[in-house]
Amino acid sequence: MSRLLENVAKDILARYQVAVPRYLVARNASEAREAAEHLGGAVVLKGLVPVGKRGKAGAVKFAASPAEAESVARTLLGMNVRGFPVEKLLVEEKVDIARELYVSVTFDSSSKLPVVIASAEGGVDIEEVAARDPSRIYTCLVDPFRGFPPFRSKEIWSELGLEGGDLRAATDILVRIYEAFEKSDATILEVNPLAITGAGKAVAAAVLMGVDDDALFRHAELHSVVEPGSDRSWRPLTDLEKHIIEVDAADPYRGTARYTEMEGGDIGFFCGGGGGSLLMFDTLKNCGGAPANYTEFGGNPTERKVFGLAKGILSKPGVRGFFLVANITNNTQTDVVAEGIIRAFKEMEIDVARFPVVIRLAGVNEPRARELLGTAGIEYHGDDITMEDAARLMVQKMRAAFPGYGAK
Repeated sequence: MSRLLENVAKDILARYQVAVPRYLVARNASEAREAAEHLGGAVVLKGLVPVGKRGKAGAVKFAASPAEAESVARTLLGMNVRGFPVEKLLVEEKVDIARELYVSVTFDSSSKLPVVIASAEGGVDIEEVAARDPSRIYTCLVDPFRGFPPFRSKEIWSELGLEGGDLRAATDILVRIYEAFEKSDATILEVNPLAITGAGKAVAAAVLMGVDDDALFRHAELHSVVEPGSDRSWRPLTDLEKHIIEVDAADPYRGTARYTEMEGGDIGFFCGGGGGSLLMFDTLKNCGGAPANYTEFGGNPTERKVFGLAKGILSKPGVRGFFLVANITNNTQTDVVAEGIIRAFKEMEIDVARFPVVIRLAGVNEPRARELLGTAGIEYHGDDITMEDAARLMVQKMRAAFPGYGAK
């Protein structure tokens, strides 16, 4: 999933006639002052980072005048919000809020259907409302073939106690929010608060939105403003992580490749399967190894994808060992994996006689994988050893190559 910055999310909502506050983006304190002057003086300043709960992190501030907006901007720019540095600010006109609601549209993991979640208590974390009084939250599964008609929206808000003009305004805007969610291939679209103004108008005051990475080909306008996979990251993606995302996207219909850099570490980690890779990452550390990255692959990737992932792993500065492990594969062709690994070692000009390598790879086409790696001078293990044994062997090889390795 790719998280969108709030200004991009609000641009999308506006295309579906969802009312949003007027705003400008500021990159420095002077621009924040100019934005406030343009917007009428009283404004809200928000750090533009692809995460939620910015208010709790201190990255949302009010300013009563352009001078105060300039001062506030200086405190916000450069701060860190859950790992992301604030480099730009969203400067918005202050909305005259008479009532705060909550709405989100996402996918229900059990039914695999879109679900609308609403509450008459907005402006706070929905988790807090759920813990205090679950009856204040209304959830509604949506049949994508029937869509989300206005009467469903009216039912939701009526059940939550809205009446009169508030009911009419909330009903209309929720239908439009759902349309934006559906047509944008979003995975989540949260508006909190959904404000009802003193004039009775519904306004999406704060927005969090994520879109499906695999649907970006249908939204060319988003390519330059999203970071694929940003929902899985606790900080901005590194250049190498972005490169591996491009490697994965180059063959979208064959296999998956995911990569996360770790601070320090010297063993290139290349593991098959999501659950197995998490287990083996911890196992390698418990055996005394220091993974330089976390990686998982699966789904029968092409040789090109394996090569690109392996080359990326080996190219990180400080990597001086390579650990590839997977359980017995049922569809991933081990010989194709072997071909990609061998090409990466050759292109990186790595001497496998001196560079510690452990490959434990069992499954489809295993005899040919064994032959290919053996010819390349790389030791191969199938199910003759366990994955945990492979982790121990990796650390043994590191200690043999680098005396004192892992000693504290």
